[in-house]
Amino acid sequence: MESSKGNYEKLLELLDSHTQEELQNEFPQGTLNRNIRDVLAHLHHWHLLMLQWYTVGMSGKKPHMPAKGYTWKTTPDLNRKIWEEYKDMELGAIRNLLHQSHGQVQQIIESHTDEELFQKRRYPWTGSTSLGSYLVSNTTSHYDWALRLIKRQLKSK
Repeated sequence: MESSKGNYEKLLELLDSHTQEELQNEFPQGTLNRNIRDVLAHLHHWHLLMLQWYTVGMSGKKPHMPAKGYTWKTTPDLNRKIWEEYKDMELGAIRNLLHQSHGQVQQIIESHTDEELFQKRRYPWTGSTSLGSYLVSNTTSHYDWALRLIKRQLKSK
């Protein structure tokens, strides 16, 4: 929980330390996420996926993971679909959506004990791993990825 909050705050601090013009710059060719808006939209949508997995899984059903019609091997295709869905939204709107979805995922984290989060095979829908593993991947680790990508792109300008 602390790591998720901390990395999210680092991400916001990084964004707040740059001008709106800098935040609008396009990244060099070669990455799916072409700008900061794309990165934040990616994080937001993966939060939504996590929320869906959790809701379906905790109701006793098996969620479509990562999403209906996709497998973990076709995640790049899913990420392209996510990019397409948000590519025309404004950065401020995406940032608001990210803030909301981050809060919803944090509520899940806060509603569980460490044992509930990190005991493997506790919940049938998580398979051989733990609920916490999915949450860490969807927050802390994903925020680390976003921070590295954004820092690298901002430095190249």
